[in-house]
Amino acid sequence: MELDLIVIGGGPAGVVAALRARELGAEVALVERGEMGGTCTNDGCVPTRVLAKAARLLRESEHFDEYGLVGQAPVVDLPQLLRRTHEVISAVHEKKQLLGYLRRAGVTVYARAGQARFVDPHTIEMAAGRRLEAEKFIICAGGHARKLTFPGSEHALTHEDIWRLPSLPRSMAIVGGSAAGCQLGSIFDAFGVQVSVLERGGQILDKEDDLLSTVMADALRQRGLHIIEGITGVERVERSEAGLELYYGQDGQIHSLAVEAVLIAAGWPGNAESLNLPAAGVRAERGYVMVDDYLQTSAPHIFAAGDINGRMMLVQSASHEARIAAENAVLGVGQPHAHRVVPHGGFTDPEYASVGLTELAARASEPHLVVVVVPYTHLDRAIIDERTDGFCKLIVSQESHRILGAHIVGEQALEAIQLVAAGMAADMWVEQLAEMELAYPTYTAIVGLAARQAVRELGVMPLAAEWRALGDPYGAEWERAESMAGRTVPAAQQDPLWA
Repeated sequence: MELDLIVIGGGPAGVVAALRARELGAEVALVERGEMGGTCTNDGCVPTRVLAKAARLLRESEHFDEYGLVGQAPVVDLPQLLRRTHEVISAVHEKKQLLGYLRRAGVTVYARAGQARFVDPHTIEMAAGRRLEAEKFIICAGGHARKLTFPGSEHALTHEDIWRLPSLPRSMAIVGGSAAGCQLGSIFDAFGVQVSVLERGGQILDKEDDLLSTVMADALRQRGLHIIEGITGVERVERSEAGLELYYGQDGQIHSLAVEAVLIAAGWPGNAESLNLPAAGVRAERGYVMVDDYLQTSAPHIFAAGDINGRMMLVQSASHEARIAAENAVLGVGQPHAHRVVPHGGFTDPEYASVGLTELAARASEPHLVVVVVPYTHLDRAIIDERTDGFCKLIVSQESHRILGAHIVGEQALEAIQLVAAGMAADMWVEQLAEMELAYPTYTAIVGLAARQAVRELGVMPLAAEWRALGDPYGAEWERAESMAGRTVPAAQQDPLWA
């Protein structure tokens, strides 16, 4: 066999895996069925972030009058916005130059090769009938939006259909209240669409910290979204004179919702079915390739990284897994992977972000915690920008003084959480985070406020007995809300967002 390794898939995981394997001296080929860049670049993160940018600009226009800006409120020109998304996709492709980069690195690339499938454990066949053989493989074939099956499901859209909408619907039902559903719901709400989000679980964003989920549901409702939680499923969708009628179960009854569009955002299975994995001896379940802690499949010479294995459906995690899979494939199995510190969140309004454990998970593993919640009303920057909705929650071990988890709702939450993630990755004590001199006025300063509050509650900051008697939880801070002084009610419940 002339090839040491074949990588299947040209998204973030596939590209990183191929490049890392070449760095280690392997002869590598990469096979991509369509356009390089994967879902992320072509119809996922990148174009969705363009929509989020447009939504942000619309929301900023709500404050024009208060800041002395005179002019008409903007409206959405959807065809022009979609043209802009394609321009950005092209710009990202131009910036990355994936084909040229890979080829200069010595990777043989088969782009637009059609669907690859295994013929035997060491051979794949591409759409044109061309076959390639290799000693080892890394499957990075990504995933796709789940399509639900119910009567009338042909009338429902997925995120892939958004880029072909001729105009904005006046109303939309989004089935699924996880990250994708909430982000798209927030975006379309900003565009003037009446949005309803239907969630099977007891609350939206149910994988996140309970406080974050509760506050986000309240915030989205305040923005005007209709949040319907605890549905038992979609019964059917029917055409009507007004557009569509969606029927769903809840509390033992069937309810209906009249909308112009139905969007399914109910999961992201891997692209395992079309790979003919049984021919290679690779086990898959529910559309995902099963891997062990070394990203090795049931076939010892085949590895899988990224969305295809279903472990962590994030670009940053796909790249991380790809490096480890390449090293284990080329150097020999020896390096386990673990997603310990993975900052993530959504470009909703307000934004939300998390890293590490939820409070519920932390309490299951640590008997003694300090949990602090500092509201955005304490931030001068939030007052300046009139973005006071939100909080920063830190979960700290009383024994080790390490941060176990952090959860932020509010403006630039996804930027601020990176500071906490870096501290966790460096195994910093919360005292070290509290001592950082963070720039003023910034949103990231909320992390310093929360860290210093945690240090006070840990009892390691010297305080006079008289000061302790005052019961002021926020101490010697320049940024704070005077209305909070002397109260013992948890900060999260004092902010107007919880009123």
